[in-house]
Amino acid sequence: MREARGFERDHVTGMALLGAFALWTALVQLVDVRPVGQNGTDLGFATLNTWFHSLTGVHMALYTVTDWLGLVPVVVCLGFGALGAAQLARRRSLLRVDPDVLLLGVHYVLVASAYLVFEMVPINYRPIPIDGVMEASYPSSTTLLVLGVMPTLWYQVERRLSRSSLKRFVTMFVMAFSAFMVVGRLVSGVHWLTDIIGSILLAAGLFAMYRFAVAVIDVRLSAQDMEE
Repeated sequence: MREARGFERDHVTGMALLGAFALWTALVQLVDVRPVGQNGTDLGFATLNTWFHSLTGVHMALYTVTDWLGLVPVVVCLGFGALGAAQLARRRSLLRVDPDVLLLGVHYVLVASAYLVFEMVPINYRPIPIDGVMEASYPSSTTLLVLGVMPTLWYQVERRLSRSSLKRFVTMFVMAFSAFMVVGRLVSGVHWLTDIIGSILLAAGLFAMYRFAVAVIDVRLSAQDMEE
């Protein structure tokens, strides 16, 4: 019963967060929309966004640092991809790869797909041009990547390792790195405040749904083992 309550909570949380993201995305296009963005483009929550941007200013050095550190979650993705590939090569069947690893691949595809969709259908543009180019800004792609990937590192370490000291180290690293990247991206001034909020809602919702999917599979496998 405790496990059932746990994954039901993840399901409710995930659906609520994804619903909140959908609502937030709609509000960004409806509330206080004014042509105050780059090159006179429309910007939702214009008063809030422009106030916060004037408060932080633009810090390109911080932007560059967070941009390069965005490779860290990419390395994490490649690491789990290598784990899945090794299991596939050894077990010679995709169905014999650990289900949580297969679901992790699906999760990463969903994160990447969300990025591509909003690149193709821009909600708004960055406050400033990057290398002279107007770029889509909502939701913040780096924030989405970090929060969509780094919590899965923590989750997998919690599931797979027994050493509590290593678990604590990974937990502290993931929390500190994620916080630095989100705050750094926000303070750097290359995104609007609403872009960061949107990314947080979307990434947290997708992660909760990943945990829910893994928990469902765990319960089913456990039930099968008991029957056998």
